[in-house]
Amino acid sequence: MKIGQLEKTPHPTAIGEPKPGTVPTSIDAKPPTASVQLALSSTLSQLAGNVSDGAFDTAKVQRISDAIRDGKFQINPGAIADKLIANAQELMGHDKPR
Repeated sequence: MKIGQLEKTPHPTAIGEPKPGTVPTSIDAKPPTASVQLALSSTLSQLAGNVSDGAFDTAKVQRISDAIRDGKFQINPGAIADKLIANAQELMGHDKPR
C-alpha cells in the first residue's frame, strides 16, 4: 500500500563535520582542549594503587589454558566464594570475615 511520495532530502551533517563537497578553511587548526576535569574517588584511587605493573605469570596462564583445553580444569566454587567475600569485606573496610 502506497501512502505518499518519499522526499529525497539530504541528511544533515553532524556538528563540526564538513559538508560534502567543501574544503576545510584552516589546515593548521588547533586541537580541541579539555573542557572537563576528572577526579577519581578515593576507593578507585586506592584500587588503582594496588594494580601491579601489568606483569603476570605466563607459565601459569599456559598451564590453565592447557587444562581447560584438555578438559582437566577443576573449579573450586568454595574458594571462589571465599575470595569474593574477603574482597567485598576489604572494600567495605572490614579487615576480617565475621
